[in-house]
Amino acid sequence: MTKEKKIPLRKCLGCGEMKPKRELVRVVRSPEGEVSLDLTGKQNGRGAYLCPNKACLTAAVKAKRLERALGCPAAADIYDSLLAVFEQQQN
Repeated sequence: MTKEKKIPLRKCLGCGEMKPKRELVRVVRSPEGEVSLDLTGKQNGRGAYLCPNKACLTAAVKAKRLERALGCPAAADIYDSLLAVFEQQQN
């Protein structure tokens, strides 16, 4: 009997759906307090996940879920880089 590999699930801050970790984009707050995108999913720090679409990003920004999840205010350039990544993945 082979053991099935468990797929790690994470919750999207925008839509609230549980999805496989690899399908989501991670935003991380480093131990120094710096907020950045983590495209590898392996950086140290507190992570928050978003589906790669504009609707989820808009919902998360509107309700300030990213700031709440990371425990610190996120800079506006984080939202710009998230939008750029989402647009790049759709093409």
